Amino acid sequence: MVGLLLASGCSEEPLPQRQVRSDDCLQNVNLEQLAEQIRRCDAVVAAFPANPVPLNDRYLLHSLAGNETAACADIARASALARAKPAGSLDAQVRTELKLRQELCRDPKSTPAASGPSQP
Repeated sequence: MVGLLLASGCSEEPLPQRQVRSDDCLQNVNLEQLAEQIRRCDAVVAAFPANPVPLNDRYLLHSLAGNETAACADIARASALARAKPAGSLDAQVRTELKLRQELCRDPKSTPAASGPSQP
């Protein structure tokens, strides 16, 4: 009986889960596991629905996976969220990335994947 009490008193509580952060989408990117990276990023986007940064990051993952439709949908949502934020509340670099990526989505001929290999 005493042994049972001692054994149960020594059990460890599970470690707390690390909190999801808005910049988790591009942590430890492995190009051979893009589908898993995108699934992980989906959770980040869901955890931060009003933050354009995870959508901007997922744009890059979708682009790397060759899914321009999903990438452009993400950048459109991210841009709408960014426009709703006060001017100084979002990093200027993020605003610039959003603008450039939206331009790429409007003109798909200018994306590297659409232009194909260069001809000599």
